[in-house]
Amino acid sequence: MEWLPIGIVIALAMGFNYTNGFHDAANAIATSVSTRALTPRVALGMAAVANLFGAFFGKKVADTVGKGIIEAPQGSVGLLICAAALIGAIGWNLLTWWYGLPSSSSHALIGGLGGAALAAGATVKWAGIWEKVVIPMVASPIVGIIVGYLAMTAILWLFRRAQPGKVSRGFRYAQTASAAAMAFGHGLQDASKTAGVVVLALTVGGYHTGSEVPWWVLLMSAIVISLGTYAGGWRIMRTLGRRIIHLDPPHGFAAESTAAGILYVAGMGFGAPISTTHTITSAIMGVGSTKRLSAVRWGVASNIVGAWIFTFPGAGLAAAVAFYIGNAILL
Repeated sequence: MEWLPIGIVIALAMGFNYTNGFHDAANAIATSVSTRALTPRVALGMAAVANLFGAFFGKKVADTVGKGIIEAPQGSVGLLICAAALIGAIGWNLLTWWYGLPSSSSHALIGGLGGAALAAGATVKWAGIWEKVVIPMVASPIVGIIVGYLAMTAILWLFRRAQPGKVSRGFRYAQTASAAAMAFGHGLQDASKTAGVVVLALTVGGYHTGSEVPWWVLLMSAIVISLGTYAGGWRIMRTLGRRIIHLDPPHGFAAESTAAGILYVAGMGFGAPISTTHTITSAIMGVGSTKRLSAVRWGVASNIVGAWIFTFPGAGLAAAVAFYIGNAILL
């Protein structure tokens, strides 16, 4: 029975991880599927495998989430904070998935941690949130739009005299690699975030000390997010793959390569838990703008941005309510 509370928190973490997988599956493969570079099931299988391997390269991200967001108290209150944060994040993921909005699972988790900590009167590390979350949250979409635009402009210039049919076929094959790179970055970022919360729960529960992320935590996070990815996220895939802009293989390759590069630099270089959703969506907007600005369906984009804005407070509020209910029942 001593293991029951920590077991419940770990189960919730894996539940969030699973929803993260099918919620964000579209991030890695929507462009490849929409351009018919890959069939949906092949794309999902490839993304699941790449997620699995990417998870083992995100220790810096796991450290940021586990240690740099909140200062959870030891014991049952700390475990309840972790559980409430995960419940809030899961709820937000399911809500935005239902409406087909590619919101950020990462920011739902961080918002949940902040909301639960505030409800419990625990310390929120605002300096860490500002440096590792807010600044990257604002910067990554801007970088995604600019780099996506520049990458697509370079492709158009390099292949300006090539036969369009051959170019399209070549980039259709190249998208297999760029989609795999994007999925690897998703595992690096998002599986590691869940691992960070599990380590936080183990620490406050008295089951873990030190700075290392246990190998079994990473392995479990990697497997579960891969299973969630393979389950697919068809509602959000339609939004990213078709509703923002119609993409052809060169545009899809440019968007995926841009997003993957940003994820690698942020995760392995700075340990910043940025949103894969924000990154790929902004890259698609930047790539699409090379056609003409009006080619991007900015009305759809504005709905997505609205979901981004409300993710922090929405998940945080849900987590705070979950904490108050849990506190009244259990403590």
